[in-house]
Amino acid sequence: MQGFEFNTVGRIVSGAGSALEVSEECRRLGVKSPLLVTDPGLMSLGLVQPVIDALAGEGVLVTLFDAVREDPPEATVLAAAELGRAKCVDGVIAVGGGSSLDVAKVASVLLGGDQALAELYGVDQVTGQRLPLVLVPTTAGTGSEATPVAVVTTGETTKAGVSSPVLLPDVAVLDAQLTLGLPPAITAMTGIDAMVHALEAYTSRHRKNPLSDNLARQALGLLAANIRTAVADGSNLEARERMLLGACLAGQAFANAPVAAVHALAYPLGGHYHIPHGLSNSLVLPSVLSFNADSAAPLYAELAELVVGRPVAGSAESATATFITALAELIEELGLPATLGAAGVAEQDLEMLAEDAMLQQRLLVNNPRDVAYADALHIYRCAYGDPG
Repeated sequence: MQGFEFNTVGRIVSGAGSALEVSEECRRLGVKSPLLVTDPGLMSLGLVQPVIDALAGEGVLVTLFDAVREDPPEATVLAAAELGRAKCVDGVIAVGGGSSLDVAKVASVLLGGDQALAELYGVDQVTGQRLPLVLVPTTAGTGSEATPVAVVTTGETTKAGVSSPVLLPDVAVLDAQLTLGLPPAITAMTGIDAMVHALEAYTSRHRKNPLSDNLARQALGLLAANIRTAVADGSNLEARERMLLGACLAGQAFANAPVAAVHALAYPLGGHYHIPHGLSNSLVLPSVLSFNADSAAPLYAELAELVVGRPVAGSAESATATFITALAELIEELGLPATLGAAGVAEQDLEMLAEDAMLQQRLLVNNPRDVAYADALHIYRCAYGDPG
């Protein structure tokens, strides 16, 4: 067995209503006046106010920043940190989807040290500390509550990541009651995103290890077995709980065994077309898996029964074909667009998208099979519906 490292969130609290007990986590961390990061949509739905009220009831003075939007730009991160600095906050809490959690992560570093935002981008560029950090996800998808990465929009079509163990939170709170109001489409997109995290971690060329493997398998099993119920019946708390746990486990897995070509080819779709990240992943997933099949068949075969829901007999190659077909059928069954064309991507943009995907070398190096420009273009053409 090769040596490996494994890092993860310091503490996970799971259970219905656990978000209302965040004051206990604040007490444990010595936080009395946190910055609470969220988005206006969740505020309008009334999901965040009970958390604020519960904190206030325990004497915790909350400074609210509710201006997060999808694909948050640098200005949003800086505004959150500026508000926190002006109010002399001593910790950061996020309640929301991946965007809110990412803003909170970076803001906690900006508030806890003296580095400029531009100095944080890249791998292990954080040199200082952060403020105490508690993350409460409201979607079962990104797994950001268990990862050391935050993504910030830096330009019209560009994003940059901050990757450092410093970003791992002190506490992740998994309260499935906060996910009960998610619409079916968002439930489907975020669920597929989490499944991609698990299967790419399991097949990652670098840093794959026994712990990440076990987490990835457990996550994929939970997600595949419950995503249909969660989409069809959003009020099913048991299915929501299992999806939220699955997303967190997948986050722990890919935080240590990083994702690869699915994400590399999904990012340009988000940058140029503002397609939600989970949908971007689902649009290229079957085509990337088919491209990888010759190299990753033994590993895909090991995952097949988790997606299909029963043992899959036959050779590794036939089990891999079953695995890919099952995922493609799941995407269609969940009502998500099955092709790039159906999602509004122009065929004449495929070459541009392939060029942009090749910039994601930090992800492509993890793929089971090398990806050149011609390969990326072929994958996009297959995802568009024209393998020529």
